[in-house]
Amino acid sequence: MEISFLKTRCTHCGKTKMVEDAVSGEITCKNCGFVIKEKKEETGPEWREFPEEKNTKSRVGLPSSLADYDQWLTTDIGKGEKDAFGKFLPSGSQTLIRRLITWDERSKLREPGKRNLIQAFQYLSRLKDKLNLSDAITEKAAYIYRKALERGIIRGRSIELVITASLYAACRETTTPRTLKDFSEAANIQRKGLTRSYRLLHKELDLRVPVVTPDRFIPRIANACRVSEKTKRQALEILKKAVEERISAGKDPTGLAAAALYLACVLTGESVTQKEIAEAAGVTEVTVRNRYKDLRKNLSDIQKILKLPEQNNKFWLSQRW
Repeated sequence: MEISFLKTRCTHCGKTKMVEDAVSGEITCKNCGFVIKEKKEETGPEWREFPEEKNTKSRVGLPSSLADYDQWLTTDIGKGEKDAFGKFLPSGSQTLIRRLITWDERSKLREPGKRNLIQAFQYLSRLKDKLNLSDAITEKAAYIYRKALERGIIRGRSIELVITASLYAACRETTTPRTLKDFSEAANIQRKGLTRSYRLLHKELDLRVPVVTPDRFIPRIANACRVSEKTKRQALEILKKAVEERISAGKDPTGLAAAALYLACVLTGESVTQKEIAEAAGVTEVTVRNRYKDLRKNLSDIQKILKLPEQNNKFWLSQRW
């Protein structure tokens, strides 16, 4: 097999054309035959399978993960009854190996911190599936939880509360549109306790959490209400104008996004009620109605767009409200 190394030259003749021997792993110069490298690292699969690796010939194992208590870096003693040559071990050696396996498993869970991590990350895995979150967010939540465990913040507090607050903080850092209500319902815990735990993590760990913008919630609400792409773009334009005129200051981003989407539905003529949008956004109809009035009152461009004949306008608004 002929290969070319652009950055490697033969130290004997200075040429760059090399020949690779797939059997011996040698890399030689094609011009003068000088051996550049005698051995090459094997990157292909194994030639035999290992039962403890679930019948796979892959050379590498699972990647390290912060969301596992040992980060997939521990080693286990095999439970086979044969040695490396395939011969059966004596009964005394088998008994010794079984006791070694027992003590090895006990020693791994001897530290209280590891038992805490096992329980927390099992709960984190279930919570991730309920909220349909990515692995990157789970890794970030596991990192925050490990930092809290190192500083002793978890002592005397519920593991479920702290791991849920860590996952919420990870969503805030990655600007993932999830609300406190979503976490409290998925974890079946009170929102007050979750808020308290999140504030504690934010203060003690000095988390840098960006501000959540309302446009992050538009795709989620629109998909739940089955709104067209044209209406989504119109809602994003409304939010952009609202930010420019500083109407969004101090407003809940979820409620503002719901009101902007409802106003976009009014402009495009899609039949979506305030109740449907409020249920999809997780807010009340009163919130949607109040934010809708603020947007329609303060945005001059939207007032011009909403200039309809008086009779039709009254009929339209009566149907929509």
